[in-house]
Amino acid sequence: MADSWWQRLRGQARVLLALGILLLVILWIASGMLGREADEAPRAAEPQPMAVAVTTLEAEPVERLLVLQGRVEPDLRVLVRAETAGQVAEWEVARGARVTADAPLARLRMDDREARRRQAIARLRGAESEFEAAQRLHDQGHVSRTQLEAREAEREAARAELEAIELDIRNTRIIAPVDGVVNQRVAERGDFVGRGDPVAEIVDNDPLLAVVHVPQHQIGRVEPGQAARIRFLDGRRAQGEVRFVSRVAEVGTQTFRVEVEVPNADEALPSGISAGVEIPTETVAAHKLSPAWMGLDDSGRVGVKTVDDDDRVVFHAVEVIRAATDGVWVTGLPERARVITIGHGFVTPGETVRPRPTEESTGAAVPEPVGGALP
Repeated sequence: MADSWWQRLRGQARVLLALGILLLVILWIASGMLGREADEAPRAAEPQPMAVAVTTLEAEPVERLLVLQGRVEPDLRVLVRAETAGQVAEWEVARGARVTADAPLARLRMDDREARRRQAIARLRGAESEFEAAQRLHDQGHVSRTQLEAREAEREAARAELEAIELDIRNTRIIAPVDGVVNQRVAERGDFVGRGDPVAEIVDNDPLLAVVHVPQHQIGRVEPGQAARIRFLDGRRAQGEVRFVSRVAEVGTQTFRVEVEVPNADEALPSGISAGVEIPTETVAAHKLSPAWMGLDDSGRVGVKTVDDDDRVVFHAVEVIRAATDGVWVTGLPERARVITIGHGFVTPGETVRPRPTEESTGAAVPEPVGGALP
């Protein structure tokens, strides 16, 4: 019986020993996991700000330009018209010839004008003789005052008839009313023209007029006397001056006609072609940047994100005032601005970031953000 009791006691001791060992193993594993969690917890509680690439820009004085497309016209264009009817007998100048005012251009056929002039001369001589005879008889008391005045009226009518036919004869000579170039001969030899019909066109290309139409929201920036630059389609350039600004908008387009005078003493520049016109309206402080650095805010405004002295993101609404082949000039930024060039689409205004300078001078590339941050 004593042996049986002792065997039971030894069996229980083995069980307790095994349980003790198992408890110690569980406590050792648990202590290791808690220690690792305690070590990792501080790192998860400290998120890093997003890294962005920035470049520092300084404001520069830039001309604000009004850029328009227009058409070059001659300063003077005159359509010469016939002052009497007749057939064109001959031209005295070639097309393209330069003429001065009162220079003969063409001649109409005389037809019966010379015969009518001689007839008018004879009628005037007869009327003058009758008037002189009536004057002597009136002085002698044989003709009344009324009869004398009738003869005087006949004389004046004959004189007016002669003057009319002589004027008609002079009008058969078509002359240039202004200095210029015969740009077109509307009626050629043998053509019949009536009174008022066009015969020739004379143009004066010195100076030229670059005509543009300014939108109504921009017309307040333009006034006579402003300098302008003209760019022709063939690459030539010229300087001009605003000469005329219309004060009434054109119906339909609601634009205002503006004329820029362009000197053309040697007439090397042609008229009737398209041209671009740049009118500097003012000088402002602006920054040159890439359009890729621009974006929209929640209100739909176009702007640029910058980083302030506390490394916080700031959104600035900007206005594009000039475009160039390698960027655009904008206003609305501080005089010195740290512009976000990479990563601006991943940050919001007020957010703290880690700015990384863009090495533009050495050409070193800054990688695009992966997973929302720069390396």
